[in-house]
Amino acid sequence: MKTAQEFPKHLLEATRYFSNPDVCVEFVASIRWPNGITCPHCEGTKLSFLTSRRLWKCMAKDCHAQFSVKTGGIFESSSVALDKWLTAVWLVVNSKNGVSSYEIMRYLGVTQMTGWFMLRRIRLALKRLSDAELSENAGEKGAF
Repeated sequence: MKTAQEFPKHLLEATRYFSNPDVCVEFVASIRWPNGITCPHCEGTKLSFLTSRRLWKCMAKDCHAQFSVKTGGIFESSSVALDKWLTAVWLVVNSKNGVSSYEIMRYLGVTQMTGWFMLRRIRLALKRLSDAELSENAGEKGAF
């Protein structure tokens, strides 16, 4: 995985960086499973990667489920490609004044409703992250 200095700093760099589907899968997998990939269904670690479909197959005796980096996350049940999702996340995280669904529509070439759908999921995920960080810090430093 790239260091913080090597991550895209501009929209054009982000678009180029996330244009390769294999890079997108590797990027999301490294963030989602920092200690190694595990099956979201049975937590098994004996896995096989299907390169043609960019899926993992669990080799556990009772599971045999197939899953991708989208399974169980904000990208699940979405036909939007990971390159657009990750570019949209980059836009939201790096914008000082926020991003509208119309901006997502213009930048990524999706419909306004798709842009709204993506923004809604990204904002919910960011809220969950900040709530988790607040609850961890509150335990160490006391309540507000």
